[in-house]
Amino acid sequence: MTRENEEAVKVRVDPDLCVGHGRCYVLAPDVFAPDDFGHCEVVLAEVDGALADQARVGAENCPERAIFLED
Repeated sequence: MTRENEEAVKVRVDPDLCVGHGRCYVLAPDVFAPDDFGHCEVVLAEVDGALADQARVGAENCPERAIFLED
């Protein structure tokens, strides 16, 4: 579900916290992708609308809390 008039969200991953469970890029493939070792890389550093919703789902499902979203 997208929110109307939603502002862009900045997406960041702490590579020191990520251990490569892959939940983020499975749940939000338009925002996150695996690197060569299976760790999370941000594909789009600033998202809004449905992509912001995707980024939130990816962040909420990160066991290490390695994904940070900034309004």
